[in-house]
Amino acid sequence: MPVLIAIVGALIAASIWYLRIRSAGVAARELTYMARDVVGAARALGFRRRANVHPVESVDDPALAVTAIGIAFLELDDLPSREDRERLASSISRHTGNSMARAEEMMIVGRWLVNECHGPQPAITRLTRRLSRLDQHGFQSLLLVLNDVGQGAGGLSQRQREALDEVARLMKLR
Repeated sequence: MPVLIAIVGALIAASIWYLRIRSAGVAARELTYMARDVVGAARALGFRRRANVHPVESVDDPALAVTAIGIAFLELDDLPSREDRERLASSISRHTGNSMARAEEMMIVGRWLVNECHGPQPAITRLTRRLSRLDQHGFQSLLLVLNDVGQGAGGLSQRQREALDEVARLMKLR
């Protein structure tokens, strides 16, 4: 009887390890696909990361900066839903004059930029500074995108209001 219990226990342990190894492989494959998406979108946008420089400083397209700020602004409140992301993509496409496919590519790279800034709040500050250096007139499209984000969420949260004040300060409006 003890031998039978030991064999059953060994089989259970082996099956648990097998499932863990298999799920680790699936997770690694998904990370690889995600990395390919980011690289493919960056390549399609012509984004080139410069050596020894933060990725935000490599942004040369005001529409990409507006997109990344929009993503960070959306994530200030909570994790965005699929509808929120679709609304943001539509707003970016409409207000920056880009196609929907290009807006989705910019959202992939923009999300990566927010991650590189270690969160939405630092990303808004850093990207707004970059946008003000790139194009002072990009502020209009940024405001329109942020307005759409705020209306879609049913109003602005306290953190989003503070971020708007920060954007206004960095763009030297106040």
